[in-house]
Amino acid sequence: MLSQYEIIKKPLISEKNAALGELLNVYAFEVHKAASKPEIKTAVEKLFSVKVKAVRTSIVHGEIKRFGKGVKKRPNWKKALITLEKGQKIELFQGV
Repeated sequence: MLSQYEIIKKPLISEKNAALGELLNVYAFEVHKAASKPEIKTAVEKLFSVKVKAVRTSIVHGEIKRFGKGVKKRPNWKKALITLEKGQKIELFQGV
């Protein structure tokens, strides 16, 4: 069983995610690969004191990068898109 701090690794802040937050009330996080949707939902609700409407997850495949003559692959990671109930906001993403 993972703690809420282990499930949510970091918020994903970009222009695209900021637009999603303003228009559709959707926020993006990098999460632990073994975390399930119900675990992610309860972790976000406890950490940010909001009501979660839906959770969508996807595995983001690591890029292949060249380092000199060699080629390395970056690790895969899991992304969660959190949709909040109407009227709810996460203050961490405001002003981005």
